[in-house]
Amino acid sequence: MLNTIRALLRAPLAGGALAFSASLMLLAPVPSLAQSAAVKALPDFTELVEQVGPSVVNIRTVEKARAGNLPGGMDEEMQEFFRRFFGVPLPGNPGQTPRPNRPPEEAQPRGVGSGFVLTPDGYIMTNAHVVDGADEVLVTLTDKREFKARIVGADKRSDVAVVKIEATGLPAVKVGDVSRLKVGEWVMAIGSPFGLENSVTAGIVSAKQRDTGDYLPFIQTDVAINPGNSGGPLINMRGEVVGINSQIYSRSGGFMGISFAIPMDEAMRVSDQLRASGRVTRGRIGVQIDQVSKDVAESIGLGKPQGALVRGVENGSPAEKAGVEAGDVIIRFDGKAIEKPSDLPRLVGNTKPGTRSTLTVFRRGANKELSIVIGEIEPDQVAARKGAEREEKPKQAASARLLGLSVSDLTDAQKKELKIKGGVKVDAVADAAARAGLREGDVVIQIANAEIANVKEFEVAVARLEKAKTVNVLFRRGQWAQYTLIRLGNP
Repeated sequence: MLNTIRALLRAPLAGGALAFSASLMLLAPVPSLAQSAAVKALPDFTELVEQVGPSVVNIRTVEKARAGNLPGGMDEEMQEFFRRFFGVPLPGNPGQTPRPNRPPEEAQPRGVGSGFVLTPDGYIMTNAHVVDGADEVLVTLTDKREFKARIVGADKRSDVAVVKIEATGLPAVKVGDVSRLKVGEWVMAIGSPFGLENSVTAGIVSAKQRDTGDYLPFIQTDVAINPGNSGGPLINMRGEVVGINSQIYSRSGGFMGISFAIPMDEAMRVSDQLRASGRVTRGRIGVQIDQVSKDVAESIGLGKPQGALVRGVENGSPAEKAGVEAGDVIIRFDGKAIEKPSDLPRLVGNTKPGTRSTLTVFRRGANKELSIVIGEIEPDQVAARKGAEREEKPKQAASARLLGLSVSDLTDAQKKELKIKGGVKVDAVADAAARAGLREGDVVIQIANAEIANVKEFEVAVARLEKAKTVNVLFRRGQWAQYTLIRLGNP
């Protein structure tokens, strides 16, 4: 090769230059077909921005400072603290006392977010936390027109809100099919991060069905989302909105490569109810649930860890009326499999109250079908717990040395309070039982899938246990039931 180049350099200029040039072209690396295809496959978002951009709006919220409050929301007591201990007035307040002619209410900027046009007649979707607590909502379109918006409704559980402006002929977005969205697919976001309107960022779908909330399986992306992007659309390469940008994972308050969007199918279900009635109704059955571990699933004969373990049943709830018991594992709702506990509240929540549905529960080694009428979820309340009455301590039963438990029979009053038919009260814990997490005062209601009504049945069940074997125990602690595994013979 070196000799060829030298020969070309010595060739006559007229023909040699052409030969040399041709030879260099032959020596130059030729892009492979795969590389060319990769370059052509890189997405071009320009058309998407032109298509969807006009549908994205900037949302500013305003709250009114009440009389007597200082800038920053401080009250008169805090003002007096600064005067006495620092000898200076608060920033923004040149006098030692509030101005007598100060208006009773003064509008102050509260926050900035994003949204997008849902219908041409002025319905706009955003996040509930964007408009929460706002006295006034201002919507700015891409053509710089500004409108005062009315809050149609906001649902904090799903973080979806709908506002309305008096305008017509607005460019509405196209809603995409979330079920077609694939992990690794390119997506784009448009919003107002830090108040910078119509900022475009892009990335890929990192995961779907990400559990970060009770009712929503979020879409996870690596699209750059920052404060102010909230409420803006997540857009696929077909120009369709597939989600509402809602949350970020961050240790600094800024973008760190993980962001979450509310799936559009879930958001549309909420928005339809908000537009119809201003509120969202959800179904409930009244159970406290937990996950089923691999060890527990194997020990009770469930096979694999699936379903939602019922730790407790609310008094008078639809679940209690349907016959659901603490210790049941709900594995299906209306024929749909419950793979993890969070699946159950989503399916039940999306069911209209009053609907008759079917629960499939795994109970003591077998499946059981239960018919249940769905109730309506109530606002979050702190349940008042009735204080336990003092009872005379019953006669202590013989210790179960194998388990490390000392138990006694329950009194009728204790059974009535706990709403159970039987069980034994734990009076002392040691060895294997202590390692399994049992405590004094717990009530054992099942051992190795066998119901325990009293101390006699407890001792019979323990006598049947094999040493060097793991035993599942269902017990009550207060109002809630849970499983634990006692490993016999372990040091």
